[in-house]
Amino acid sequence: MSVDAVRAVADAVLYEGYLLYPYRASAQKNRSRWQFGVVMPDGYGDGSEPSYTRAECLMEGGTAVTVVLRFLQVQRRTDALSTWDEAVPCEISLTAQDFPHEHAFTVPGGEEGPCRRLPLSGVVTVSAQALPGPWGARRLRVRVDNRTPLPGPGERDSALPAALVAAHTVLQVAGGAFVSMVDPPEWAADAVAGCVNVGTWPVLAGPPGARDLMLCAPIILYDHPQIAPESPGDLFDGTEIDEILTLRTLALTDEEKREARLTDPRAAGLIDRTEHLTPEQLLGLHGTVRSMRRMSTVDGDSVLVDGRRIAAGSRVRLRPGTRRADAQDMFLTGRLAVVEAVLTDVDDRPYLAVTLADDPGADVQRDHGRFRYFGPDEVEPCDGP
Repeated sequence: MSVDAVRAVADAVLYEGYLLYPYRASAQKNRSRWQFGVVMPDGYGDGSEPSYTRAECLMEGGTAVTVVLRFLQVQRRTDALSTWDEAVPCEISLTAQDFPHEHAFTVPGGEEGPCRRLPLSGVVTVSAQALPGPWGARRLRVRVDNRTPLPGPGERDSALPAALVAAHTVLQVAGGAFVSMVDPPEWAADAVAGCVNVGTWPVLAGPPGARDLMLCAPIILYDHPQIAPESPGDLFDGTEIDEILTLRTLALTDEEKREARLTDPRAAGLIDRTEHLTPEQLLGLHGTVRSMRRMSTVDGDSVLVDGRRIAAGSRVRLRPGTRRADAQDMFLTGRLAVVEAVLTDVDDRPYLAVTLADDPGADVQRDHGRFRYFGPDEVEPCDGP
C-alpha cells in the first residue's frame, strides 16, 4: 500500500496547532508558536524539546522499510511589519534493506521577499533488533537527529528557525507487517511495553485491517486514524470540534476576519472556505454516526448489546470509539469493566456508567458516584458475573 494512503492524516498532523482560533497573530494563544513535534537544533539546552525523536515499534518479517520524514521549515519575516512566522513543508524519503541504516539529509535555506529560511540538516537512523520467540518479530527503531547548528543565543524563539517543526514519520514495511502498539496481540504485549518512544507515538495507519503502514506522530492517535469525510478543510485543530470552530469562525466580526486574513495565507483560506460553506455542509458537521451495532433499549435499567442484556453488574470489554473527546480513553481499549448503571441523556440515548474491574479504587469511585461513561456501541459483553 502506498504512503499516499495516509497523506491526508499526515497533513493534518503536519499543521496541527499551526494557527489557533481566532486565527489572528494578536491572539494570546498564537503568540507562542509551534507546540507539537518541535525537534530543536543541536545544542539547544531545554530538555523539554530535545534535538531528536525516537520511534520504536514491532514488525513481523519484512525485507525493507521505507521511512518518510515530514516536517515544517520555519519561514521568518525579516522586516518590521510583522513578527509572524510562516512555514514550508519538507519531506525526506529513504529505504533501508540492511540495518543499521543511516541517511544524512539537508534542506536548503532561502528568501522570498521579506521572509527568510535557514538551511537545515539532520540524520535519520533506522535499526532493527530481533526478538526472541517463533514469530520472526523485530523491534524497529527510527531515530531523527537535527544536526542544524544552533543560531544565536539559546532562547526558544531564536532557535525555532533551525528546528524541524511538527516532525513525524510514516513507515512502510515490504514483505511484512507492523504490530499494533495500541492493542497488541498477547505474545507481543511485553515487547511493546519495552519500546521507548521519544517525541512520537506510533499507530497503525491506512484503512482498517492494513498493517504495512505506521504513522509516528507527535500527538496521540488511535490505530488507523482518518479524516472525517464531512470535514470541509483544515482548522489546524485535529480534535473533534469542527462544528464549534466553524460556527465560532463564522461569528467573527468583519474586522476580526480581516485581521485573520492578514495574519497568514492559510488563515485567509480558512476564513474564505468557512464563509462559503453550504447549509448541507454545516449540517454534516453535526451529529454524524459512523456505524451502528445491533442494540435496543429493553427497559429503563438495561440495554441489549449484540443480543445480550446489559445491566448493572454486567461485565463488559471496553472498545472506545474513535470519536471520543478524551484521547486518553484509547488506553482503556480491551480493559474489563463492571457496569454500575444504565443511564440516558437528554436525547434518551443510553450510556453505561462503568468502573474498571481491576481498579483497586473502584469501591471508592462507586461510593462517590465517579464513573467512566461509554455508549453501548463501545463495549462487548463478557461472560461471568
